[in-house]
Amino acid sequence: MIKLTADQINQLNMYSIYTGKPEHSLFTLADYMGHETEDALNLVKTISRCPNKTVTASYFIRRFGMFIAMQFYNLAMYDEIWDAGFDRLTFGAKEEFGNLTVSMFANGEDWRSVEDDERSEVIQYILKNQCDAIIRQTRTAANVSSLTLWENVFGFLLWHYHVLLENPGTVDEARADLNLLKDDALWEGIAPRSLFAVYLKGLKPTALLNTVVRKTCCLSKDVPGLMQCGFCPLLKN
Repeated sequence: MIKLTADQINQLNMYSIYTGKPEHSLFTLADYMGHETEDALNLVKTISRCPNKTVTASYFIRRFGMFIAMQFYNLAMYDEIWDAGFDRLTFGAKEEFGNLTVSMFANGEDWRSVEDDERSEVIQYILKNQCDAIIRQTRTAANVSSLTLWENVFGFLLWHYHVLLENPGTVDEARADLNLLKDDALWEGIAPRSLFAVYLKGLKPTALLNTVVRKTCCLSKDVPGLMQCGFCPLLKN
């Protein structure tokens, strides 16, 4: 395990991930993946003031999607990932930008270095065990499209890879990781082909900025305190 730098902690904080314990703890990811999914979503619904469970589920995965995005950011930037049991990731109520929201809290000692020869294995693990598993579990408790939930994760990844590919210090790592994310083989057991490759439409992340890349609405427009994003596919109608 490694010790996070102040810059790493600040970057995590920007994506609603904090080190330490929340003042108002709600549930752990282990709780969510166990028998408390519906109860957890009800807590998220109350805190976020979402109007129904579908909006709540999309909102929750957008929050969790920031954690996944930081997994890939830290992999390209520092060759590091968060690697701990689901009971070590806690969701807590926290005020951000004047709104009460659901943020993530992790132990600062739970990040580790990644060797080059395990990079594809690590990425596949994140996709299957930290993305697909949580998305599938969410859909057991809420009627929401899996595409909507995956796109909630991809939106953050799109921006991160745009930034990482523009940085000479991270371009090689980011390009290698992006190629792995577009490799159908790493999506075995999740989808017939890479969902991220489909999302990118054969284009570079930079080319998709300021475009309506999503196929579905993330429903943020229905969350009090949030608004419809400028890339919502509903704006084309």
